Amino acid sequence: LLWNDQRTARQCEQIERAVGGRRALVSLVGNAALTGFTAPKLLWVRDNEPDVWRRTAAVCLPKDFVRLRLTGVPAGDVGDCSGTLLFDPASRTWSEPVCAALDIDPALLPPVFESAERTGAVTDWAAQQTGLALGVPVVAGSGDNMTGAVGSGVVERGIVACTLGTSGVIIAHADTPAFDLPSDGSEPAGRTHTMCSGTGSAGVRGAWCITGCMLSAGGSLKWLRDTLFPGAPYDELMADAAAAPPGAGGLMFLPYLTGERCPHPDPLARGAFVGLTARHTRAHLIRAVIEGVAMGMGQILKIVRSLGVPVTAVRISGGGARSALWRQVLADCLEAPVVMTNADEGPAYGAALLAGVGVGVWDTVPAACRAVITQTQTTMPGGPGAEAYVPARAVYDRLYHDLKDRFASLASIDA
Repeated sequence: LLWNDQRTARQCEQIERAVGGRRALVSLVGNAALTGFTAPKLLWVRDNEPDVWRRTAAVCLPKDFVRLRLTGVPAGDVGDCSGTLLFDPASRTWSEPVCAALDIDPALLPPVFESAERTGAVTDWAAQQTGLALGVPVVAGSGDNMTGAVGSGVVERGIVACTLGTSGVIIAHADTPAFDLPSDGSEPAGRTHTMCSGTGSAGVRGAWCITGCMLSAGGSLKWLRDTLFPGAPYDELMADAAAAPPGAGGLMFLPYLTGERCPHPDPLARGAFVGLTARHTRAHLIRAVIEGVAMGMGQILKIVRSLGVPVTAVRISGGGARSALWRQVLADCLEAPVVMTNADEGPAYGAALLAGVGVGVWDTVPAACRAVITQTQTTMPGGPGAEAYVPARAVYDRLYHDLKDRFASLASIDA
């Protein structure tokens, strides 16, 4: 079942009930129950395909199945396993309380390694099947967000990654595990995800990463273009947006086109233009989308800061990073320098660096990043018109809460 398969909503509710609620689950595994995680999918298979579950001898993640075929031995890594809801990122071990509550035998789960550790070598059978040389080392690796952070050099205190692709992702390096457990109860627990980072290697315990994912970032701009301005080049859209004033003339856009995950874990959230008047033009619409995404990313980074994680610079990647306007709006809304680097290959580049550390090219993951990743361009906050975002963000921060109940009503009409 793919990460974006939504069939496991009932199993997510079941998991949170089994451990004593969402807050208890976040305390145990650093994350709330979402349909994208592994544990709800395992329960779905157990509930709906009992014959498959009875035949199950082991559970592994997709890349780890490839590893199993290459090496003949099961293994996982601390980062990817952090996304199963069965792993305690604080202790970097499988969570016995959660496995017990869900009646999942820990013997089904693989041994876990740091991301730059060797986990085996290519066997004779795998060499014959693939053409790889017998004995080639196989290194643990990690999930896409963790390897993406390594590929951007987000492996040391104060550095944050911002990926502006179809979705928008904030990944912050953390020296200690910090779980999103708001003390006043005004917001739900687990808006961000706390997972082990890809910074560990043989004999070196890694750090952690705090991640928040907005589901429709660049996807919002694509929707606008495809729906209202089909065929228009993105450069043309950006030029139009640059001609509109900061704050888009009081027009705001909520980017919840496919529901939302962070900062609002709400699958019923809906996108909206708010404040539309007859004087607003195409340029205002485009600018409102750019600003709405940037303000949402700012909300995610605010949660990260509230967990005690310092932010000194944000390293940006993804298609949206090519726009100077979007970089400036992000810098203003994130209240941090936005930095471009020479490494824009993302997760694949990070995986290569982990492999290099695993075979001894570099001693540690931070050393590898310092050796090969350089900053190429920096956009500082406080650009022309940045003061317009102060009152605009105050309004934006309230809009979801003002409309939340209406979103649920609209969803029932749609159903």
